[in-house]
Amino acid sequence: MHFLPEPIDKYVVDHSEEEPIILQQLTRETYQKVLQPIMLSGPYQGRVLSILSKLIRPKSILEIGTFTGYSTICLAEGLDTEGQLHTIDINEELVDFQRKYFDKSGYGDQIKQYLGNALDIIPKLDHTFDLVFIDADKPNYSNYFHLVIDKLNKGGIILSDNVLWHGKVVESLNPKDSSTKAVLEYNKLLKNDARIETVVLPVRDGLTISRKK
Repeated sequence: MHFLPEPIDKYVVDHSEEEPIILQQLTRETYQKVLQPIMLSGPYQGRVLSILSKLIRPKSILEIGTFTGYSTICLAEGLDTEGQLHTIDINEELVDFQRKYFDKSGYGDQIKQYLGNALDIIPKLDHTFDLVFIDADKPNYSNYFHLVIDKLNKGGIILSDNVLWHGKVVESLNPKDSSTKAVLEYNKLLKNDARIETVVLPVRDGLTISRKK
């Protein structure tokens, strides 16, 4: 989803860092072999995730929603040399696809994959995190937040994707639209939770940065 006028959006992309070749290859194969390839972060948002991770320089990252691993690799670019990234996805068919590109990226040894329901996996993780990226099923966004907030280190960052949800957050709510309702509730939660400070960026479909005080 692009909220900027097309000429401005093109200018922004043209004057931002270019997408690494391995991510171009990952994108191409995702579009060839995987359903709903639009779920990829994409080159511009990927560079945003990469530079935010590099600024934070996290020793530990949690990603909720791996898909084919595009955003995982972007986030791994900022990992501390001894750091580790834990990424969770429920789709068994994508595990080998992800691993192939993780290993090709050079960050394979630092990326640990988890297969299953994140609501079950997160409570079992005996780790704290400097950076959390939430990009999974929208109805559980608030549940993910409640599970990770106490595992987030002081000064740690939660990045939340799709928080503008195709612009539906400013439209009349369809009572049957559970995803939009969940995103609206999640955005309100981030705004009002006193433990964090939050800024919403109109990057692609909306990206929120929340910092733990």
